[in-house]
Amino acid sequence: MTQPASAQSPAQDAFPALVLGSMLAVQTLVSLAALAVPAIAPAVAASTGLPVALVGLFTAGIYAGAMFSSVNVGGIVMRFGVVRVSQACLCVTAIGLALVASGRVPMLLPGAVLIGIGYGAATPTSSHLFAREVAPRWRGLVFSIKQTGVPLGGMLAGALLPSAAQRLGWHAALPLLALAILVCAAWLQPLRARFDASREIGRRMAFGGSLHTLRMVWDHVPVRELAISTFFFASMQSCMATYLVAQAHWGAALSPVQAGLVLACAQASGVFGRIAWGWISDHWVRPAHLLAWLALAMGVCACLAGMLRPAWPMAAVIALAIAFGATATGWNGVYLAEVARLAPAGMAGVLTGGTLFFTFAGALCAPPAFAAVATLSGDLGAGYLTLGVGLVVLGILLHRRQARVPGSAS
Repeated sequence: MTQPASAQSPAQDAFPALVLGSMLAVQTLVSLAALAVPAIAPAVAASTGLPVALVGLFTAGIYAGAMFSSVNVGGIVMRFGVVRVSQACLCVTAIGLALVASGRVPMLLPGAVLIGIGYGAATPTSSHLFAREVAPRWRGLVFSIKQTGVPLGGMLAGALLPSAAQRLGWHAALPLLALAILVCAAWLQPLRARFDASREIGRRMAFGGSLHTLRMVWDHVPVRELAISTFFFASMQSCMATYLVAQAHWGAALSPVQAGLVLACAQASGVFGRIAWGWISDHWVRPAHLLAWLALAMGVCACLAGMLRPAWPMAAVIALAIAFGATATGWNGVYLAEVARLAPAGMAGVLTGGTLFFTFAGALCAPPAFAAVATLSGDLGAGYLTLGVGLVVLGILLHRRQARVPGSAS
């Protein structure tokens, strides 16, 4: 009988700094690329003559590419190795940025899809490496630190790209980012002899792998439950990032600068939240229980965000943003470590990619649904209230599910 990946003891129990550092660099750069165009959307819109609102279509293209690559990359990693696939992710992302930088409208959506392909493949690729190289005592923390690359990429996009676009022009800023990404791909090459030593050189690459991967996720009940949960978690994360500034501005009557500060606080707390929840899941609270509590917490935060009013003091709005960011963007590492623990030996990357299909689907579908609710009600807060109630219900269901699992009370 196949053992779970967590039963395979890594050769060393020391903290895997090189493993983590290399994959964190990849995750940060592909996340920075994914958020590059939204960060400079006004400049791109002015140059191309397109409405700035169409940035949502660009983001949809990124997530469509991510859904495709995440569910197909597992077998490719096993055949070619983590480093080679990570290099391919970076190169594809750089090509996507180059297409966007051309400024030609027909190239924008293909560029977005290519960026999404690189972005979506990065996480299952690193999960395959972590499941093999990271000792169980470090796994939740390592997955969580690596996933801080997502908000770190967002913070870098907001901090660097608008000023670079203003000074150099966005046509030059994006190729410079692409060049940095290619430098990282070259920097990974010396690591290949170690990290790709166990690749299955003779493995056949068959068509239909994505359907097989999704069937594996669906047939493995605990992984299926995680996949369904992450659809709603990612929905919340996407809507928090997309609409929090607007809700802080219109709901709490904050200035645009103050509303931007609210989002910055939420993103920053997400970085610390990912690390903290990973540490807690390794030492104090079982991952499945922690995810249930996080569902409840982010649901409550969303409901409170839906009730923002001008009477709220700024300190209360900031406190809510910190709690919202820590929960709605802090769950990823705990979830990925749990998938790796549940996966059969050598299959962590495959199952991670399968579950990420549901994750990216949530991130893709939720903002339009949120917008529909807000439009019909005439109130952005109604979108947060609807999503918040749904997450509270999910948290209760997850708690009840864990209460029925033998040995889950510890």
